[in-house]
Amino acid sequence: MKTLPWEYGVRNLFRRPTRTALTLVGLTTVILLIFVVVAFIRGLEASLAASGDDDVVLVYALSSGADIENSSIPARTPALLAASLDGIQRRFDVQHISPEVYLGTRITVAGTDKKGLGLVRGVTTAAPLVRSKMQIVEGEWPGPGEVLAGKLAHSKLGCREEALSVGSTVTFDGREWRISGRFTAAGSAFESELWCPLQDMQTALKRQDLSLVAMKMAPGGSLAEVEMFCSERLDLELKAVPEAQYYASLQQHYKPVRLLGWVVVWLIAGAGVFAGLNTMYGAVVGRVRELSTLQAMGFRRRAITMSLIQEAVLLSVGGSLIAALIAFLLVNGTAVRFTMGAFALRVDSLAVVIGCGTGLVLGLLGAVPPAMKAMRVTVVEGIKAV
Repeated sequence: MKTLPWEYGVRNLFRRPTRTALTLVGLTTVILLIFVVVAFIRGLEASLAASGDDDVVLVYALSSGADIENSSIPARTPALLAASLDGIQRRFDVQHISPEVYLGTRITVAGTDKKGLGLVRGVTTAAPLVRSKMQIVEGEWPGPGEVLAGKLAHSKLGCREEALSVGSTVTFDGREWRISGRFTAAGSAFESELWCPLQDMQTALKRQDLSLVAMKMAPGGSLAEVEMFCSERLDLELKAVPEAQYYASLQQHYKPVRLLGWVVVWLIAGAGVFAGLNTMYGAVVGRVRELSTLQAMGFRRRAITMSLIQEAVLLSVGGSLIAALIAFLLVNGTAVRFTMGAFALRVDSLAVVIGCGTGLVLGLLGAVPPAMKAMRVTVVEGIKAV
């Protein structure tokens, strides 16, 4: 089969610069939207997956269900666990057990007028032993009247990152707190929290109970040992859940959101296909005489159809590359607020495959129907067309 030269399809794109530019912008916009939605889904999944450690066990109130914010356990629980269990990780004669108070509250950032709903965790110096992914990147561990701000805490509070710099102040529960430092936690949900000394938080809240106890188990320790303790101490009404399992259950909780995201991806792709069809129909209708002349010169309809598909695919590939570049520069790493806190959008390999693959499909599906319709016109009618 005699085919049209490759350069013919490329030159055609530059013969109509306005139409080519508009088509490229439309394709880029559609593919970029797909990148954003997929980055949201992947960022949410990555944040929840990074938040749980297999060797960490959470102990909290049985009556709270899966919501540790509503949990309330006696203050003596950590001491009882430390005295009763042998499987807790120990180093330099220090047990890796972290008593914590966790709640969501209204927080006012100095220099701003609005109050944001933030997450605060009261911890002791044992918290970094259990939360091994936590790392202070600026400042120091909080002292009395101070808090440690997570990397994404500003997104959760809806303020600028500079507003939570070291030395700034925040106000919650009727008390002003100074930010002593900032920390990261490998992209986990902890990065959207404020950490403060446990005793200070208990004093501010006028409560002596705890929300949970997090324990890092030794290689020989087991969950069954902790569960046995909880079942024997019926007076405490406790439950033990591996931290990885706890955040996996949150993934199931947010499954409808993720499914909705994939539905949006398909809807955007479908809209892009129809937009591509509309654009290509317009492009082909204006070239009926040209296509009929090519047939009169001896080129078969299949060769002309392949040339039209080539033009559409070149445009879609160009739009995919531009959208991928914009996504990496502007979308990847952008923090967004969510009910669980905040997380960063993630443009990973899967997002690139889905985004660029969708762009390629848009080019193919958008070109075939108009090309087939144009090829049904006879040569004589096509040459007479205006």
